[in-house]
Amino acid sequence: MHPTRVHDLDFAQVDIGREQRQGLPEVVYGPGKTPAQICAIVAELLRANTGPVLVTRVDAGTAADVLGHVPGGSYDVLAGLLVWRPAASNGFALTVVSGGTSDWSVATEAAAVAKAVGLAVTTVHDVGVAGLHRVLRVREQLRESDAVVVLAGMEGALASVVGGLVGCPVIAVPVSTGYGASLEGVTALLAMHASCAAGLTVVNIDSGFGAAMAAHRLAWARSRRS
Repeated sequence: MHPTRVHDLDFAQVDIGREQRQGLPEVVYGPGKTPAQICAIVAELLRANTGPVLVTRVDAGTAADVLGHVPGGSYDVLAGLLVWRPAASNGFALTVVSGGTSDWSVATEAAAVAKAVGLAVTTVHDVGVAGLHRVLRVREQLRESDAVVVLAGMEGALASVVGGLVGCPVIAVPVSTGYGASLEGVTALLAMHASCAAGLTVVNIDSGFGAAMAAHRLAWARSRRS
């Protein structure tokens, strides 16, 4: 298959060459699409590719409708994620760390997407910097990871702390939790960009999906070199 091949569905240009270019079929963003549109795109991706097919940010009603027309998938209600043909684990050890319980939904999306595309995922919840001893208790586990996703709202300081403790890639996710001056994640976003822990990768606010995809790219690049 040519790596730039596209299939025209009139309402969508399905990038069926992405699996060859990036090691994973195109992922479908659910909001704004009708169940019928999602069904058509998923069916085309399943037909034209061999790897996992994912639809993100899907509500339970839409998920039930889609699964009724495209069998073989599963739905994670906490992550809002539909998955067909989940990948077997490739052994790439990813730890997903969240600063507080309020970050749970974004952390769940990151972990679910990463697991669906074949990463070996461990989660660590509620280890924010207001109780620094909590993250220090798991520092050896973090150091053994191939990559760490860090999710934090408020002032976003957890990403800098973890970035200073480990040598592996750290993917920081600002979360829209916190009081007024947290500005719905903007404060954490800017703090993570300005971190003195050099080399952090920072994705968009509340983008557990984006963090999982960054980890996938690291894993895929490693597999291509081995």
